[in-house]
Amino acid sequence: MSKHPQSGETQLSTYDDNEIVNHSANTHINDLLTVRLNRRQALMGGMSATTAMMFGTVGLTACGGGGSSGGSSAGTGGGAGGATQLTLGFKPVPKNTLDLVSVPEGYRVSVLHALGDPLHFTDPAWKGDGSESADSYNRRIGDGHDGMYYFGLSDDGKYQAERSDRGLLAVNHEYVVSPFVLHPNGKTAGTPRIAAEVEKEIYAHGVSVCEVKRGTSGNEMAMVRNSRYNRRVTSATEMVFGGPVKGSTLVRTKFSTDGQKTRGTNNNCANGYTPWGTYLTCEENFLNVISRANGDDAKRLDPKEVIALNRYGLKQNTLSRYAWDTAGPDDLFARWTSSVTGNSPQEDYRNTINTFGWVVEIDPFAPDSTPVKRTALGRFNHEGAWPAPAVAGQPIVIYSGDDARNEYIYKFVSKALWDAKDVNGGLAAGAKYLDEGTLFVAKFNADGTGQWLELTHNKNGLDASNTLYPFADQADVVTHCRLAADFLGATKMDRPEWGAVNPVNGEVYMTLTNNSNRIAATATPAPNTSQLKPDAANPRYYEDMKGTTSQKGNPNGHIIRWREAGNSGAATAFAWDIYLFGAQADAAADVNLSGLTNVNDFSSPDGLYFDKRGMLWIQTDDGAYTDVTNCMMLAAVPGKVGDGGKVTAAGGTATLKGASATAGTVRRFLVGPKDCEITGIAVTPDAKTLFFNVQHPGEDGSLATPSSAWPASQTDRAATARPRSATVVVTRTDGGVIGV
Repeated sequence: MSKHPQSGETQLSTYDDNEIVNHSANTHINDLLTVRLNRRQALMGGMSATTAMMFGTVGLTACGGGGSSGGSSAGTGGGAGGATQLTLGFKPVPKNTLDLVSVPEGYRVSVLHALGDPLHFTDPAWKGDGSESADSYNRRIGDGHDGMYYFGLSDDGKYQAERSDRGLLAVNHEYVVSPFVLHPNGKTAGTPRIAAEVEKEIYAHGVSVCEVKRGTSGNEMAMVRNSRYNRRVTSATEMVFGGPVKGSTLVRTKFSTDGQKTRGTNNNCANGYTPWGTYLTCEENFLNVISRANGDDAKRLDPKEVIALNRYGLKQNTLSRYAWDTAGPDDLFARWTSSVTGNSPQEDYRNTINTFGWVVEIDPFAPDSTPVKRTALGRFNHEGAWPAPAVAGQPIVIYSGDDARNEYIYKFVSKALWDAKDVNGGLAAGAKYLDEGTLFVAKFNADGTGQWLELTHNKNGLDASNTLYPFADQADVVTHCRLAADFLGATKMDRPEWGAVNPVNGEVYMTLTNNSNRIAATATPAPNTSQLKPDAANPRYYEDMKGTTSQKGNPNGHIIRWREAGNSGAATAFAWDIYLFGAQADAAADVNLSGLTNVNDFSSPDGLYFDKRGMLWIQTDDGAYTDVTNCMMLAAVPGKVGDGGKVTAAGGTATLKGASATAGTVRRFLVGPKDCEITGIAVTPDAKTLFFNVQHPGEDGSLATPSSAWPASQTDRAATARPRSATVVVTRTDGGVIGV
């Protein structure tokens, strides 16, 4: 996600995607921690029977130390059944603040595509001056490259999971990074916005799909321009609803009076994929594009609408970051306000807010197909939708994070059981597996156990008599699942972002990027705020200096992981620990709990990806450590839940950590250019080609005073070109396998 929201030029308040909207008073694990520690049930040496049973199969070490990964350069693998052991085999890349992508010796990089590059021959190349027409962005690569996935493409045009030399690459375009890059003279100041500028921004959001193919030189990939599969899905593309919300009154608008369809997907951050060969793109900071008028509360037909709007952060008298709704009366612009302007929902766009925040399924192999918003997976700041490996006769399981401070981790379990015959089943398979199932939210207990709490209407008090928010039906529950999670007492987390499932042992990892809202364990939260004391799953409170700037709370973030009971994705219980704590190498020991050194220290973990070998890739979106180094990507060979032990974090909170990092198990693979976020990653099945994205290089600059010229600066250090988000290809110069 973008880490520096821009302010709108208006007298109204503007949406800030860092604003905390979870003001619920549900019980959290800091309370459980005190109780359980006092009862000596938290950890080994006083562990509850339930915890001992759960950790017994994953090798939790005795209390009293951080543990060690063991070995020098080979990781534990964490697997069973004789899984191949991986060894990191590249020289770590030093931290740096250069304006280029730095990779290890023996590796090379090339740019696959960047903002404005044409997908077809009908449009000219990007000129670098913002002169491209708005309409052409329906056929050009969008802005803000983010999550992505590589799908092998067979010779007969189908999904071929094992193919590495030819495929389709689906890439999210999260947002308009820097209007000074997209428009000839930058965004015109003030409101109302200029229609032509807004139209270009609308089309620059969304998703691109393009065919990629290896050439004759090594394992580098190039985009196949004019391929029949090349496609843009934008903030204006027509889509339909699937699942409980389809036809609901909650999504009826002037555009779709029966609630069957909508237009556009926005702020597409992380992603997912399905075993049948479709792409899942996820709507995160969708409030960036939605406004709401002053006095709108009084116009709402039902008081509970105001409860829901406030919980999702859309307060009255809010102008969106882009102010698209000010560009004119045309539906292309007018639909970006969720204000009551007509006599019924069918006469205005008061429900626009409810049409975003979903997981959207796209069939990359059917370029004429209509994307579907899969509503059974819940509505929130969807950072991604990461599937567990599909197992015949078992449900499809998908994990998601709600990327905001104090929000939750979710899991969806399909009703239908997986049948491999559905590979290449397209959106029909999506309807089978994603439109019916059970949504859960996570509760992390202080003793290293956890529960998945079911979010189903008429269960667990989620019904019309609920005093927090009366839930009318399942459509209401999934549309307002944040409120449902509040009521059930789910655990508030430090910005759940990307997740990944280890193919070796089925354990699930999720980045918790940071949280400035944590306060000292001995402090009292200020009235009417969302300040939180540390808890076992979010245990650190400390001060981290960036030059002379004080950063308090959990500035550097961490990565949590869990193992489902019985190794079943459908389980309702799990065991967890914290895999890695982000920190500077020279930080105090109770901050640098993972023992990071100069070859692997990092801050603000964000992107996360397991390749098919079980190698874990960690990416950063950092503002806390950028005085020392640009954002980066690390490679890791993780162990398993329970391979570390009990520790006390900065601030005095007890927790469970994984084995300490070594140069053999975690090391820095690359560093990006200035002001960027490193995000989005895909590795071909043969592990010889790696794709990743550089988002918003030079975002702290301007047209007059640019801070980056990347990607032009990759080959010309003296370049003065406008910076662009782009997809990068990494290969070894000897044509070998990446990372080892």
